[in-house]
Amino acid sequence: MDILSLFVIVPVLTILLLGFTKGLKQARIVSMVGSIIQLGMAINLVFAYFKERAINKEIMVFTKDYVWFEQFNIHYAIGVDGISVALLLLTAIVVLAGVFISWKTDDLPKEFFISLLVLSTGVYGFFISIDLFTMFVFYEIAVIPMYLLIGIWGSGPKEYSAMKLTLMLMGASAVLLVGVLGIYFNSNADGGSLTFNILEIAQVNIPFEAQKLFFPLTFIGFAVLGALFPFHTWSPDGHASAPTAVSMLHAGVLMKLGGYGVFRVAMFLLPAGAMHWDWFFIILAATGVIYGAFGALKQTDLKYINAYSSVSHLGMVLFALLMLNKTAWNGALMQSLSHGFMTALFFALIGMIYGRTHTRDITKLGGLLKVIPFISAIYVIAGLASLGLPGFSGFVAEMNIFVGAFQNEGLFYRIATILSVSAIVVTAVYILRVVGIMLMGQVKNKEYLELQDATWYETTGILLLLIPIIGMGVAPLWLSDMLLESIQPFIQGVL
Repeated sequence: MDILSLFVIVPVLTILLLGFTKGLKQARIVSMVGSIIQLGMAINLVFAYFKERAINKEIMVFTKDYVWFEQFNIHYAIGVDGISVALLLLTAIVVLAGVFISWKTDDLPKEFFISLLVLSTGVYGFFISIDLFTMFVFYEIAVIPMYLLIGIWGSGPKEYSAMKLTLMLMGASAVLLVGVLGIYFNSNADGGSLTFNILEIAQVNIPFEAQKLFFPLTFIGFAVLGALFPFHTWSPDGHASAPTAVSMLHAGVLMKLGGYGVFRVAMFLLPAGAMHWDWFFIILAATGVIYGAFGALKQTDLKYINAYSSVSHLGMVLFALLMLNKTAWNGALMQSLSHGFMTALFFALIGMIYGRTHTRDITKLGGLLKVIPFISAIYVIAGLASLGLPGFSGFVAEMNIFVGAFQNEGLFYRIATILSVSAIVVTAVYILRVVGIMLMGQVKNKEYLELQDATWYETTGILLLLIPIIGMGVAPLWLSDMLLESIQPFIQGVL
């Protein structure tokens, strides 16, 4: 069995085992063991990748190709580079943390963990695919469980939120499918056969008119999942109604599919289209960065604050990708990873606070640092990482983004960069505002004095997410070098 297919097989086997479990205890043990195995596989893949990369200089390593549907030349084609490896590790960590955070889920626990693992299977499959059709199939597998996870286990207007999220993402999928088919039917432009293989299509000179037409469709199809303004509205509502673990996977992992797809498909296969349309999408991305920051400033619900913060941070990812240079792209990928860990940690902490106080309204909270010091202290650390303080992952990512963005000398690019940089100030305001109102001062409700701090399984989930945030901030070079090496083949198409 090849090393990459296991990332699809192990979650599927875990799902099958879950089908035979009875009660909460068995369901969470099977989910935990399955998720630990997946994390072990992801760590092993990192070491195996470095070993393989020393002797193999191909764009993708560990490639396998199995014919799936011969008539249309559809293959189960898989392979990874440094970018995919990093994102697989992110997924494995967030999934395991999500299992620990959902330890007490007593409402249909078996079905909940199955849905969670179906989502993770789709994400793993998406990151290892190098066939456009297979990638699209895994994309759909990742999106569909969200409807059930929010609609059944969510809170508040969960039916509305689940429906809105599903319809908007399905709409984006339809647009994306047109873009993918457009690329497929132009993959024989040099006289070869039609193919969905990304590496083969990259060698083809797709006509400029086709690139100009299909780039915006492919970009929007993926970027809606990355919360591109003005198609972001599904995200805050979805986050607000979703259970804690689902919010963690949704923001920490699922939304990364958008930026990854933009980079791997739209930018790589349609570079001339990217250069033609970059100004338009830069305006949308920069607007999203600023709008998300001000949106977070206006909210009082903790989940909505973090959801709008995600819109701002992921707007930054798309903004950096559109700058079309190596430093900015490295920053975009670092930001994807940083945001994944950071936002998953935020949602985990918010879930813990809500589980104890039964409110997410910051105006009703106060003095929590005195009663739940560990959870509160970690919230402050996550906040500092979010506003890009040195020593944390956010700083490394944003420095690369802004340095890379300033390398574009045009007045338009400079203005867009300055506006995006200003969002950091707003980020600092809403983070410090929340910390000041919720954690400092007097305890507003006497019942809160009896609150218990984090349990062992909550602490485990927190540490799984906190260690990478600090690790990336303190020692970023090995990761940055791995990403830069993988960026090189992609950047050649746009320079």
